[in-house]
Amino acid sequence: MKIKNIILSLSILFLISILSACAEKDKLADGSELMNKDEFVFAASGEFKPFSYMTNDMKIKGFDVEVGNAVAKEMGLKPVPKRLKFKGIVEGVKTGRADAAVASHTINPLRSKHVAFTTPYYYSGPQIFTRPDSKIKTADDLKGKEVAVAKGSTYADVAGKYTKNLKMYDSDITALKALDGGRHDAVITDFVTGKTARKEGFKIEGKQLIERSEQAIVLPKDNPQLLKKVNKALENLRKDGTLKKISMKYFGEDITTKPE
Repeated sequence: MKIKNIILSLSILFLISILSACAEKDKLADGSELMNKDEFVFAASGEFKPFSYMTNDMKIKGFDVEVGNAVAKEMGLKPVPKRLKFKGIVEGVKTGRADAAVASHTINPLRSKHVAFTTPYYYSGPQIFTRPDSKIKTADDLKGKEVAVAKGSTYADVAGKYTKNLKMYDSDITALKALDGGRHDAVITDFVTGKTARKEGFKIEGKQLIERSEQAIVLPKDNPQLLKKVNKALENLRKDGTLKKISMKYFGEDITTKPE
């Protein structure tokens, strides 16, 4: 019995040592820490077209991904996009599965308790989308209605202010597809996402833009030097027009400049 206990104890210690080794990061000269030296590993969902999506050859692309790539290069690092489910991205950054997340996260007090946010890299806002024959026009019309939203998004919180009848989807696009297919009364999602879905043939209409929001890159709270470094990179990319150029490519308009 003692031998078994000793073996068990050694096994536990071995497992702890492996986990500790996995959690170790490379510390750079400026004090910032990275998963791998010379790389910027950033998470995106691949579920949020045109912000991040999977191509036929299983590569992740989109506005968020190009911003992440540009930030990495501005810092002199190799960009390494990593796909994580949107609902688990914040936890993934907290636990070291990525250096950061460039995944259209809205800055809000709840998330700010667990992770750090950069300055915004684009400005957006939740909008109501319905089928063309719907009588819904404003948020007040959502009372008692069935509204579809993406899991883990701030839009679920917004929708919950107006109705308790929520249907959760893994992504905004699948929620919009369900709406287009005759399910649910409305979807609340980013106005750019809904606008893009309409261009792609979804039979939906945009109604009230409920509020404005700021989207930022997510980083661990315990890596302040990396936060400073990423903010500097974003500042440079704003000044030289790179962020605007990426926005114009995907949306035909600049969503990286704060609205008046």
